[in-house]
Order: sequence, then structure tokens, then C-alpha cells
Amino acid sequence: MPISRNALCLACVAAALLTACDARSTRAQAQGPGPGAMSPPEVEVIRVERGAAELTRELPGRLQAVKSAQVRARVEAIVEKRLFREGSEVRAGQTLFKLDDRTYRAAALAAQAEVAVRRAQLERLEVLLPEKAVSQQEADLAGAQLEQAQAQLVRVQMDLDNTAVPAPIDGRIGRALVTEGALVGRGEATHLATIESIDPIQVLFSQPNADLLRLRSAIASGALKRSGATRVELVLDDGSLYPHPGRLLFSELSVDPNTGAVAMKAEFPNPRRELLPGSFVRVRLPVAAAEGVVRLPQRALLNGPQGQFVLLVDGEGKVSPRPVTTQAMAGADFVIGAGLEGGETVIVGGVQKARPGMVVKPVSAKPPGAASGAPPSARGK
Repeated sequence: MPISRNALCLACVAAALLTACDARSTRAQAQGPGPGAMSPPEVEVIRVERGAAELTRELPGRLQAVKSAQVRARVEAIVEKRLFREGSEVRAGQTLFKLDDRTYRAAALAAQAEVAVRRAQLERLEVLLPEKAVSQQEADLAGAQLEQAQAQLVRVQMDLDNTAVPAPIDGRIGRALVTEGALVGRGEATHLATIESIDPIQVLFSQPNADLLRLRSAIASGALKRSGATRVELVLDDGSLYPHPGRLLFSELSVDPNTGAVAMKAEFPNPRRELLPGSFVRVRLPVAAAEGVVRLPQRALLNGPQGQFVLLVDGEGKVSPRPVTTQAMAGADFVIGAGLEGGETVIVGGVQKARPGMVVKPVSAKPPGAASGAPPSARGK
């Protein structure tokens, strides 16, 4: 059947349009994605390098006050006044409670009068003694009675003084355990309040003896070096690092047979009273020095069915997984035992946006405490 002129024209126009579209598509692909196209996701990366590291251990511990003293009533009396604000700082010798002292003042006056009478008697006998008007035995007895009266006066005066209850140490005082009007000191020294000295503050912790033995063996073999660091750090309950470093006070000379651990004690400044006795913390303790190791921030390490791994970025921005094993800790970083040789570009931020095989846009990570070595450029070169 012969083709009409109109049909032939339409076929030619359609062919021309398809050719133009193919050309524009080819040019668009050559020029890259347009404004509406999806760009590669941005991830934070670092370039890991081998270097020296201070190996650390984090051990659980409990805070305790350097000094703790119970304020107690030493005499029986009624509490008249409380002279401190609960939770405030007090000084040694500061009066904290005022007890009713009327009974003790009367007793003191009576004791003073008794001393005066006994002294007068002794003085009269000493005047008559040279004249043999009295015997030496009478004078000696009067002297003994005077000494007894003086001792009674001292006891009564101490009781009178104890009606003003002082602070035994400097520190922060807790809540009052009695109120005005309460009878204290009957039969026992009533506990009135507690003072704790918490600047500086101490932390008690322990290290397994098996770990100490392995560490000494590694140092003896030359695999590790003895740490020259003397300061320790404190990791709080929320995972943050306490800003003031501390110092190790002592390590026990014996192993606890019940736990197999060695008790240790460290001390930390506490100028703002942020650390409170009884709180549980973690002590970051330097244990050894290592050379030529790879460090990684904790956030770079991932866990999968096959174990731990990291995500690497090559020079083309392509993501690939790499299995790794951890050896120890260096502060907040992991020390990598196997899997990284140094020089690799590792994703540390935005790992949820990266998948093996996809192309990403790497940018240098800036947070403090990143692994040693300079991070790569935007293309990992």
C-alpha cells in the first residue's frame, strides 16, 4: 500500500524529536546531576595513622568524703536553737546547736562556791599549822578536799561548755536530725547532724589482680612500656568527663581474697561541690604506653552479625566495610588490634547515611579527641 505524503512527514518529525532528546540526555549525563538531582550524602571522616598511645582502663568506683564527722550532743539537755543553714559550709569550732544550759550554769556556780570554801579552809589551817594548833593530817585532808572540789568544777564547766555544740571539722553540713525542743543526750550522745569534707573528694576503686599480672608480663616482654602518667580521670554517670584531673593516692599491698582485686584510692578537686559522696563513677587509669598503634573514636566502631567493623571511604568516595578487632582503650578511643594498617579513611559521623557500595561526600571531622593523624580532604586524597 503506498504511504501518503502526510504520514511520511509525521514520521520524519518524530525521528527528529527523538534524536534531539537523545542528544540533550547525553549532554545532561556528561554535565552531571542537575539542580533537582540527589547529591551524595555527606559523612564525617578521619584518616587514621599509627602513633603512640597511653593505654587506659576504666574501673568502677564510689566517691567518699575525705573527712566525715558526726555532730553529737555530749550532755543531756533541751535543744534551744539551731544556728546553721542545712547544706551550708561550716568551719571547725563554729557553734551549730545551743542547748538549755540553766542546770549546768547553776551547777558551775555551786562548784565554784565549793572551791572557794575549801580554799579558805586550807588557808586557815596553813596559818595555824606552824603554831601546832592543827595537825599536818588535817591540813593534808583540807588540801585533798580542795583538789576534789576543783576537779568537780572542771567537770561541771565542761558540761556547761558542751551546751554550745561546735562543728568538729570544716566541711558541708547535712540536714539537722533534731529540732528545737527535742531532749538530747539522755543515755547516749545523740546524733544531731553530719559534716563531710568534700573538697577534695576521694574515690575508692579496685583493679583485678589478673589484669595487673598480664600488664606486668607485657611490660616485661617489651610489648608495652611502663606508663609515666600520674594523673587519673573521672567519667561521670552520664558518660561525660569530669573537667578536673585527679591523682592516685595509693594501691593496696595485698589482694582481697574475696574479690581477687587490689584496692586503690584516688583524689580529685571538687571546688564546685559537684561530686557527692556515695555516687558511683568510673576511674580512667593509665596503665601502660604503646608505640605504633592505631586509635579510633568509639563512634567509628560498628557491630554486625560477624563482629566489629568500620566503614572506609576510598579515593572515589565509595564506601566499603572493614572488619576490625579492638585491643585496648586509650582515653575515650579504641586501640585497634587488627584490621587497619594506617592511612585508611574511616567514617566517624553520619554512618547511618552510608551503605557499602554507595558513593558519599566525605568531609573532615572536627570534634576534639579524634584519632591521631590529619583528616583527609573532601575527596580523601
